[in-house]
Amino acid sequence: MKNRLNTGGAAKKIALVGIAAATIECGKLALAFLPNVEVVTLLTALYGYVFGLYGVLASAIFVCIEPLIWGVNTWIVLYFVYWPLVSIVFLVFGKIGLKNRWLLASAAVLLTAFFGFLSALIDVGLFSGYFDNFLYRFSIYYLRGIPFYIAQIVTNAFLFHLLFEPLAQKLGIIKKRFIF
Repeated sequence: MKNRLNTGGAAKKIALVGIAAATIECGKLALAFLPNVEVVTLLTALYGYVFGLYGVLASAIFVCIEPLIWGVNTWIVLYFVYWPLVSIVFLVFGKIGLKNRWLLASAAVLLTAFFGFLSALIDVGLFSGYFDNFLYRFSIYYLRGIPFYIAQIVTNAFLFHLLFEPLAQKLGIIKKRFIF
């Protein structure tokens, strides 16, 4: 029976990447009505942690889907840098066997804070050049976003602390049984 479940390994991996990318996109769309409340960080981290490079690939495909829905703007640069980075960081945590709930949640909080910083850096720099009063414009732009960054950080701290470990265990069971 086990051999029959493991047949079609390449097809299963392609399906895994597609399903993972789709759940990231669906999770984002489902919460789009709530400002900066999101599950994209949790899902990209989980997929990188459990599925390794396939999770990174799913996050990259998610990023490729986004401009088809929302169009292209400066945020696309941020997405191509940030979301695969989240997957890669958690891929490393998965490879070293890090399971501490507090450390994983802390990493998510730091990455989420970095998202706000990087977002402001890209938006201010790409809209009007890096050298013309950059620090002044950046500080205003960043300070304006603080309430949104706080909402995103608090959401991710809560979600990671509560859901990361049980979801990683369930995904690990799926990985062992059906995929790898």
